[in-house]
Amino acid sequence: MTAQSADFSNINQSSAQSFKAQKNLIKQLLAGKKVPCPKCQQALSATLPSAKSTSELASIRCPKGCTDIELETELPGK
Repeated sequence: MTAQSADFSNINQSSAQSFKAQKNLIKQLLAGKKVPCPKCQQALSATLPSAKSTSELASIRCPKGCTDIELETELPGK
């Protein structure tokens, strides 16, 4: 195994941990729990598209903008 292979292993592990943390944050927030921003500790809020909306983007943000996650959604009937 070369040094470059080991570097990718660390990057992949870090990416997987970050993905799991974001996934858990999203699950908790959409389950109705109050979730603080990891950086500023202010409450995160979710914005979901309505059936009349032309945009299919949903988002999770904190008031300061530290956390800004855009989610792709698919509305029923579209």
